[in-house]
Amino acid sequence: MRAGQRLDAELKASLEIRQRQGLYRQRQTLYSPQQPQVRLLDQTCLAFCSNDYLGLAADPRVVSALKEGAARYGVGGGASHLVSGHSYAHHALEEALAEFTQRPRALLFSSGYMANLGVLTALLSAQDRVYQDRLNHASLLDGGRLSAARFRRYPHQDVQRLAQWLQQDETSGRRLVVTDGVFSMDGDVARLDDLARICHAENAYLMVDDAHGFGVLGQQGGGCAEAFNLNVDELPILIGTLGKAFGTAGAFVAGSETLIETLIQFARPYIYTTSLPPAVAHATLTSLQLLREEGHRREHLRQLIQQFRTGCQALGLNLMPSSTPIQPLVVGSAQAALAMSDALRARGIWVTAIRPPTVPEGTARLRVTLTASHTSEQVDRLLNALAQASRVDNDQS
Repeated sequence: MRAGQRLDAELKASLEIRQRQGLYRQRQTLYSPQQPQVRLLDQTCLAFCSNDYLGLAADPRVVSALKEGAARYGVGGGASHLVSGHSYAHHALEEALAEFTQRPRALLFSSGYMANLGVLTALLSAQDRVYQDRLNHASLLDGGRLSAARFRRYPHQDVQRLAQWLQQDETSGRRLVVTDGVFSMDGDVARLDDLARICHAENAYLMVDDAHGFGVLGQQGGGCAEAFNLNVDELPILIGTLGKAFGTAGAFVAGSETLIETLIQFARPYIYTTSLPPAVAHATLTSLQLLREEGHRREHLRQLIQQFRTGCQALGLNLMPSSTPIQPLVVGSAQAALAMSDALRARGIWVTAIRPPTVPEGTARLRVTLTASHTSEQVDRLLNALAQASRVDNDQS
């Protein structure tokens, strides 16, 4: 057997094991914009699995701004920011994001994954220590591992355990506490007031990835930092993504002048990556304006969240505690989650089944996400479909 054939045989065996475990992932191809009603290859569905929380991804004003940006700046960034790829569109967006987050400066990255890897590997080395919530996003965990710092993961939201570790661990290096702002699979919000207090008491620094909080939390949509009223001294490293509530693409880091200059010099994912398309940066300026000015989107979203939670409680469904648009419905096994997702799909509702290793064993779930573009009637339709699907599941078990 030739080398290529042997490799394919080995990989195929691994894929077959994953299929038998109910963990095989498959992509669905959209033939329509991100919006509540979407078109897949063979079906039109009401979708409850998008992170487009404020419904800006297909907003005509954002689309128009993207076209305007492409006409003005072209499509591709052309090079990395430090070569010739840093356009005025990038510069203007960084200044606007710094003002929005009430930080001295902001720095754009091509994705949230790259922002997290860039920050952690630039700021940490072998003599340092990094402490992360066990349910942090994969990009934060990977960045911690790649940083070469001593890496510890505290139990989810267990700030007492974290405080004990910080009190006990001795090091001459830097100590960094890292957490999601809103946890992407559970929907709960980190205890940032407690974390900031502990970091101050123990001479540690706090880093928050607020990918799912920006645009949603806070009176002005400023995310966790606004909701907890944390300034740059209390929360020196703030990260956000632009592909969720902002409806566009990319990510940013907000912090002090010195932090941003350090990342420009040492963050390899920033230095060695072609810049975000400038037209996307230009469009994001419009997204940011709409996010700030149209608070009715957040208010409507809050009403939908309450409606959905009340409905699930009436149905006796095992909904996790969450006040955010992420509403996880725990099913149990991977096979059961897939069956529930399929039962909803047969009723014209698209909700993705989330399975291990993304979530712990035995906690496979339907990750329902609500957006400001959904209507109250559409949420009722989802609740009715869940009631029917859960009855079928109970009858079969």
